[in-house]
Amino acid sequence: MAALPPREFAAQVLPGCLVPTARQGLAQLWPLLLLCLGARLLHRLPLPHGGKHAGAAAGGLLALHHFFGAHALWVALLSALCVLTLALSRARRQRGLCLALAALCYLLLGELHMVDTVTWHKMRGAQMVVAMKAVSLGFDLDRGGGGGEPTPAQVLGYLCSPGSVVFGPWEPFGAYLRAVEGPPLSAAWARKGLRSLGLALLCLLVSTCLAPFLFSCLVPLYGARALRQSLWARWLRAYESALSFHCSSFFVAFLSEATATISGSGASGHRERPQWDLVVARPLRVELPRSMADVVTNWNLPMSRWLHTYVFQTARRLGTFAAVLGTYAASALLHGLSFHLAAVLLSLGLITYTEHTLRQRLAAIFDACVLSKRCPPGCSHRHKDALWVRALNGALGAIALFHLSYLGALFDMEADDTIEEQGYGMSYTIRKWSELNWASHWVTLGCWVLARLLR
Repeated sequence: MAALPPREFAAQVLPGCLVPTARQGLAQLWPLLLLCLGARLLHRLPLPHGGKHAGAAAGGLLALHHFFGAHALWVALLSALCVLTLALSRARRQRGLCLALAALCYLLLGELHMVDTVTWHKMRGAQMVVAMKAVSLGFDLDRGGGGGEPTPAQVLGYLCSPGSVVFGPWEPFGAYLRAVEGPPLSAAWARKGLRSLGLALLCLLVSTCLAPFLFSCLVPLYGARALRQSLWARWLRAYESALSFHCSSFFVAFLSEATATISGSGASGHRERPQWDLVVARPLRVELPRSMADVVTNWNLPMSRWLHTYVFQTARRLGTFAAVLGTYAASALLHGLSFHLAAVLLSLGLITYTEHTLRQRLAAIFDACVLSKRCPPGCSHRHKDALWVRALNGALGAIALFHLSYLGALFDMEADDTIEEQGYGMSYTIRKWSELNWASHWVTLGCWVLARLLR
């Protein structure tokens, strides 16, 4: 595509993409938003709690039917299986493990035998959220949390709550119970819901209409054959694909933030004066990263919290490296049997572990604040904010951005829709990374060797 002047580019994109995309997005989302608002108003009524839980479950099932049609039955069956497993394992002290095994077996059987691949992939997000909720509830009950033994109506309402059953986010059982208590309506609640919805639509427009043409608008990236085939052009296309994929993920994150808020979840503080401060993702910390560990955490804060609490902490007795790989393996299983997702997530595990080890060694040698996570104000490091410390953090952040572009190259905007729906295979993954000379993996190996030499 030849480079277009900004005015001509805007004249083509505004009527041809931005307006239709926004209109189609709102047309798809308004029934879900109404169901979330209905749940919020229902929770404010002086009804028995059993009726409120039943209403939440019914609203969630209607939302699932709106997006998946008759296939919503598969999500409902997973929810029923989790309720049954929790009831049958009540006398045991391993309810979290029982629920994890039941959900994992159901997800694997569904993907391999019960449902065709395209349909199952469309429901993957909803299945993942239900499984995460069930597993967290089981482990919380094993650890003495959860506020007592829940009733089947409470569990079903929690699993199928309309504010989170389709797009997420994961929320602990206690947050759902606080939402059912019906915190008061307020201007802050409305502002938070509308702001998150507006940001979701903005990310959708950037992902669909702007990011795919980020460089082709500025330079004739797809013009000359020699330029198309150059390594520089391949990396620019990789960054375009990564940015488009990131914004589509942020769209889901902000939308889940909006639906959860509208339905009454995501509030902290006192019940009568709640703070509507739910945050699902921090896009700026992903696109301008300090480290890959920062990217992983801020990509989806609730899921990061779930993985750390219920997977990493459980597996930590096996050692840090095993716990890190186990955490990313669990994330890969939750996302489905997709080779390219498993490759990305396991590569992320290796990258973040290597980065953490190298930065830890550099922080000890230079006595400086260069760890993967920002140091607290009162840390013991001698060098905190010197110019060379900023430069070193900036260089390491640039390496993280390089890793992001490399991993994002797998989510190609120009890939065939059928391939995207069924999942990218092994040959596709190997081909895309081969085009970039496996650069990120080589850099990770070099960082690991350097970290070993600095011991």
